[in-house]
Amino acid sequence: MANRSFVMSASRVVPFVVMGCLAMAMSVEAADTFHDAPSSASSVPNPYHGQADAVRAGGQLYATRCASCHGITGQGSGNIPDLVHGPAQQASEGALFWFITQGSVANGMPSWASLPEKDRWQIVAYVKALPTVKPVAAAPSAGMHSTINTPPPTPPFTDFRYEAPGNVRKITLNDLPPPYATHSASNGPEMTSRPEGMLPKAPAGFKVNLYAEGLDEPRVIRTAPNGDMFVAESSGGQIRIYRGMTADGKPQQTAVFATGLDRPYGIAFYPLGPNPQWVYIGDTNAVVRFPYHVGDLKAQGPAEHIADLPHGGGHWTRDLAFSLDNKTLFVAVGSASNVDDPDTTPGEKNRANILAFNPDGSNQRIYASGIRNPSGIAVDPANGQLWTTVNERDGLGDNLVPDYITSVRDGGFYGWPWWYMGGHQDPRHVGKHPELKDKVITPDVILQPHNASLQITFYQADHFPKEYDGDLFAAEHGSWNKATRVGYEVIRIPRHHTGKASGEYEDFLTGFVLPDGRAWGRPVSVATAPDGSLLVTDDGSNSIWRVDYVGH
Repeated sequence: MANRSFVMSASRVVPFVVMGCLAMAMSVEAADTFHDAPSSASSVPNPYHGQADAVRAGGQLYATRCASCHGITGQGSGNIPDLVHGPAQQASEGALFWFITQGSVANGMPSWASLPEKDRWQIVAYVKALPTVKPVAAAPSAGMHSTINTPPPTPPFTDFRYEAPGNVRKITLNDLPPPYATHSASNGPEMTSRPEGMLPKAPAGFKVNLYAEGLDEPRVIRTAPNGDMFVAESSGGQIRIYRGMTADGKPQQTAVFATGLDRPYGIAFYPLGPNPQWVYIGDTNAVVRFPYHVGDLKAQGPAEHIADLPHGGGHWTRDLAFSLDNKTLFVAVGSASNVDDPDTTPGEKNRANILAFNPDGSNQRIYASGIRNPSGIAVDPANGQLWTTVNERDGLGDNLVPDYITSVRDGGFYGWPWWYMGGHQDPRHVGKHPELKDKVITPDVILQPHNASLQITFYQADHFPKEYDGDLFAAEHGSWNKATRVGYEVIRIPRHHTGKASGEYEDFLTGFVLPDGRAWGRPVSVATAPDGSLLVTDDGSNSIWRVDYVGH
C-alpha cells in the first residue's frame, strides 16, 4: 500500500487522538468527488470490505478514537458530521481511506497517516457498516496513553494541567497573538472510562456526587417551574425527566417525556412563569413544541411544528430561550463550516446567527449575526438581557481565536467569518468587508481558544455563598484544535452583583482529564436544581453530576 500515490507522508502526521474520523464541513458530494478525492484513490477497493472481524476491529478503533466527537452511533456532534447518512455513506471506501489518510486540518480533520493502513481500512469498513451494526464500546486504553511534552503555557492562556477550582483568569485583546503564531494542531480527545472512585474537583466547601448515569448523549438540561429536570438525550432523540432528590443526591424518579425527535438540544418552557402550557424543543432542523401542564411526566400530545431551521451539515445544535415578556423566541443556529464566506456559500444562509421568532413561529428575523456557533443562549432573569456562549473558528493557531461569553445586542455583529474580537481580520478573508471592521462587537468575556464553550446558566438560588448570586456558569466541552487540551471543565463568570461581566472567569469544576491527557468526561450543560445545587451534564461519561455547597 505504501507505493500508492494517495498515502500521505508520515512527516505530515499530527497527533491522531482525533477530533473525528472525517472532516467537519462535509458537503453533499458524489462518491467519486468526496472531498476532491482523486479517481485513483476512489477506485481502490477495501481489502477488508464486509469482513466481520474487520468491522469489529474497526468498531473498537472507532470507539476509542472517533466516538468522542462523531458519537458512539456515528450521529455527529457540534460541527462534526453524521456518518450514518449522507456523504460518508455515498462515498467509495477508497475515497474515505484517502481522506482519513490526507486529512484537512483547516476543517478539523487531522491526517491519520501514522495509523497502520490495516487499521484505517478497518475503520472505513466499520463506518460503512454503521447503518446496521450495533455500536461498539471502547475497551480500556492501557498502553495508549498520550504523551504530554508541550511547554507550560504563557498566561493568561492555559491548558488542562493548570486548571484547578478557584483559579481566576482574564484574557484581553492585548493578549492575542498574530494569526499562525503557532501551528494549528489537531489533538482531539482520547476518551477513556472514568477511573473507579474518581469525581470532578470543585472548590473548597463544595461536594460532587454522581446524580445519574447511563444516558444517551445528555446535552442540554433545564429546570421546569415545578423543579423537574428536563434533559435532551440528543443521540436517543428523546427528552428525559428527573424528579425529586434523595438524601444521597440522586433523582427519586425518572421518565421519558417525548421520543422520536431529531437530535434535540434546546429546551424552553412557554410562557415563562409558574404555569407554562408548552415545552419547546430545538431539533436540528426545526423548532417543535409539546403541550405541557406542570407535573406532566409524558407529553400529552404530539409535537407541533413551529418553524423550520437552517440545517444540513456543520453545527447541528439549536438552543432556545424566551424573552421575559414572552413575546420573542430566540433560536441559536451555528455555522455550517469553520470559516466559509456566506457571500459565496449558500449553505451559510441564516446560519452563524441568533434568530428571533414570534412564539408561534412567525416573523423570523436575525437578532444578532456573525456568531460562528452560539451553542448556548440564556436570558438574565433579573433584567431580560440575552447572553450567549460561542465556539469561535479554528485553524489560526493554539491561541486563536478565543471562544467567548457575551451579552447580545439586538442587531449586533460579532465578526464571523471576516473579523474576530473586534477589528482583527481573519487572514483567510483579507480585504473583504472593510466596512464592517468598526461594527464588530468585542465580547464581554474572552475564554481560552478552542475550549468549546457549549452552555450557560444563571445561578438562581440562595444555597451557594452570597457572592455567587446572579453569576453565570458555563460548560467547556474541551478542545481538539490545541496542542495541549484545554477546557473539559465548568467555569464561573463572576458578576459581583452588577448584572455585568468584567472579563474574568474562574475555574469551578475540573478534573475530567487524566494527567496523561486522556479525557473521561466532557461537560455540556449546567442548570440550577430545586435545592440550589448545580447539575452538570457530561456526554463523555454519559452522566449527570451534582455540585452541592456543604460549607467549609
